[in-house]
Amino acid sequence: MRFDGNGGPNVNYEPNSFGRPVENPAFKEEAYDSELHDLAARYDHREGNDDYTQAGNLFRLIAPDHQERLIGNIVDSMQTVPRDIQVRQIRHFYRADSAYGEGVAQGFGVGLNEITDADGVGLAPSSVSG
Repeated sequence: MRFDGNGGPNVNYEPNSFGRPVENPAFKEEAYDSELHDLAARYDHREGNDDYTQAGNLFRLIAPDHQERLIGNIVDSMQTVPRDIQVRQIRHFYRADSAYGEGVAQGFGVGLNEITDADGVGLAPSSVSG
């Protein structure tokens, strides 16, 4: 049992939006030096992944009234989340399905121009609602 507050309310995961904690590259394991050399190294699970098609397909599969309840629940649950995180999350919903992202954005009173990435990257949903 810990009696030191265990980090209190601070985040204990990475990546995060608050600058801590961060991975220490000094503890990165080297790839095995064998015939499995590159196969036994760390795998980047983000490389080549499509994180939006399945979520968009599921959103389009549910009935419109259920879509509205889902959007309402998300908006209600994220009211206390910092605005910049809300905007980043709206981008993910929009990339899954434009109606999904637009519904959540509307719930927060966020315009589509606000959810365009600061570096100019567009929303580029993986598929169109309908």
